[in-house]
Amino acid sequence: MKHIFKLILLVSFITILNSCSDKNKAEQPKQQIATYPVTIVENKTLTGYDVYPTNIEGIINSEVRAKIAGYISAVLIDEGQKVKKGEPLFRIETQSMSQDAKALEAGVKVAQMEVNKLKPLVDKGIISDVQLETAKANLEQAKSNYNSILANIGYATVKSPIDGWVGSVNFREGALISPSNGKPLTTVVNTKQVFAYFSMNEKEYLNFLQKSEGTSLQEKIKNFPKVDLELANGTLFSEKGEIQTVTGQINKLTGTVSFRALFNNPNLLISNGNSGIIHIPIPYKNQPVIPQSATYEQQGQVFVFKLGENDMVLSSPITIKAKIDNLYVIESGLAAGEKIVTNGVGKLRNNTLIKPEEVKFDSIIMPIKVLFK
Repeated sequence: MKHIFKLILLVSFITILNSCSDKNKAEQPKQQIATYPVTIVENKTLTGYDVYPTNIEGIINSEVRAKIAGYISAVLIDEGQKVKKGEPLFRIETQSMSQDAKALEAGVKVAQMEVNKLKPLVDKGIISDVQLETAKANLEQAKSNYNSILANIGYATVKSPIDGWVGSVNFREGALISPSNGKPLTTVVNTKQVFAYFSMNEKEYLNFLQKSEGTSLQEKIKNFPKVDLELANGTLFSEKGEIQTVTGQINKLTGTVSFRALFNNPNLLISNGNSGIIHIPIPYKNQPVIPQSATYEQQGQVFVFKLGENDMVLSSPITIKAKIDNLYVIESGLAAGEKIVTNGVGKLRNNTLIKPEEVKFDSIIMPIKVLFK
């Protein structure tokens, strides 16, 4: 009888536990499945840019230096002034040279008189030709000395070597100058066209050559794309430039190759000595492209969440070919036609069930639509 009673108590206890468990399950809310935007990856053609700092110089950049030593007596131009070739820029004091010139001029006259005096004597055979030839040599020497000082007096007026614009004037009236001065008197530049100098490292140079059409370096230079110039204030210069020369040799000290691009400068907006950034266009044709917001990084590797079967997301590594603003050009790991989560990937985990909300591909890349051809 006791055994029957214990059995009834055990069955009752199990029934009560099961009832409580069922009640808890009924009261527990069902787990919500989060909604995430997804899109179908498409191939696009777009243009990226490689950028390089540049220094700018006028197409003609001529230093003006004195050919003689002396004190500057007059500065005839001002900074920024337009000048013509041969126009006087500076005058150097010549008083002492003028006095020497008068003495040398008198010496020429004396030497000429000596020649004139000896010539008839030689003709009459009174004296030998040696004395006359010596007098003629003395005359030529006197003329040479006189012409030399006249040339120096001419050099005292320093003239512009080219048509252009005057740069900084480094010496003013009263300054003692000479041909050995470290600084030029000024610089005259022609900036109707300007050169932009920039450099690439060895890897960038090889990649650039491999992407350029042609078999020889000369052909590749000819086929180089036109480049843009970003000015110091962040705006793009209105004129496009052409790469004209490449050294083709690696500088052992810097490990770089030097380039020179030519820009027309019709409004003289760019001046000698300006700095900027060269933008070289790099086209990417028919490549899979995704927004950066669709990716996350882990231990230096970039990942996306692909939409798998039964709306389960799978973490997948990808390789990036280029970054253009907020877009990634994909090299491997993802292809056109695959579906990916476009936003909120930081909250997801691998093998998570989601509720996909499909969005149009173009809508997620709209902010940089201008990049597409």
